[in-house]
Amino acid sequence: MLSRMTRMSATNKGTGPAVGSGELAGVRVSKAHGTGNDFVVCTDRDGTLDVSAETVASVCDRHAGLGGDGLIRAVRSRHLEEGRRLLERHPDAEWFMDYRNADGSLAQMCGNGVRVFVDHLVREGLLSLPPGARVRIGTRAGARTVARTSAGYAVDMGPWSFSHGEEARERGSDCVVTAHGLTVPRPGVSIDMGNPHTVVVLSEGEKLDALDLHAAPVVDPVPSNGTNVEFVVPLDHDDTEVGRLEMRVHERGVGETLSCGTGACAAAAAARFWGGPESPDRWFVQVPGGVLSVTFVAAPDGTEHVVLAGPVRVVATAELV
Repeated sequence: MLSRMTRMSATNKGTGPAVGSGELAGVRVSKAHGTGNDFVVCTDRDGTLDVSAETVASVCDRHAGLGGDGLIRAVRSRHLEEGRRLLERHPDAEWFMDYRNADGSLAQMCGNGVRVFVDHLVREGLLSLPPGARVRIGTRAGARTVARTSAGYAVDMGPWSFSHGEEARERGSDCVVTAHGLTVPRPGVSIDMGNPHTVVVLSEGEKLDALDLHAAPVVDPVPSNGTNVEFVVPLDHDDTEVGRLEMRVHERGVGETLSCGTGACAAAAAARFWGGPESPDRWFVQVPGGVLSVTFVAAPDGTEHVVLAGPVRVVATAELV
């Protein structure tokens, strides 16, 4: 249905504006999502497509384009400068995830996007990955290892850290956040997941529901490269081995989305920090688009890594015109 509609929008002159596919005209793409965080995905094996920010924004437009929270281009690492640098340290990272936000801006990392990216490689026959197998892929935030599971994919997101060093650990917060729907500004903590996040905890779900995240929350001090802002509410439950959170997020360069994988990781890291040494290592994060699993594991290098797991669903394929 989507493929047919895409062709019709471009060929029925006089019925409305055509999809502005630009450099992607004639390219076969997929529309897929991870817990509602949706992407337009294409393959560019040899890196010959020079996709402009304007084209990305047009294709990701939810009214005049296919719609999506971002665009993912699958490129062999050796055909990108960032990929070649990464191959020097990780020669097995054959494929690179070139990810752009919906406004066309470059993004370092997207946890849901990594799962969608690897699933795309598998479906397109570019990668063999049976359940239980692992693959290393390249991103602007570095190499990431992805395992195929019975329910989807699990991504080793690497180590997390406080964006401003020990300030947050000492004070419990490092910024103040204002948003539509909040009666007073709230303290937040800045988390680095390969991309920037600011996490704010709220006391109850009604306050979470009352937020208007169409406009970007204001963070003070202002992050130099912008930030994704997560609002979370701890959920009551009887299982002390697992933590549970409800989360909404405003993503930089996009707006409010149904899910954010790195945001779920940042939210769990912040909640675990605030909860103290008895906090669990495994968390379920409920987002508007579903549930993500976040697990903290000790790495051989002594750091603490975050593993994000969740499903992938392919909605349609289309040829842009």
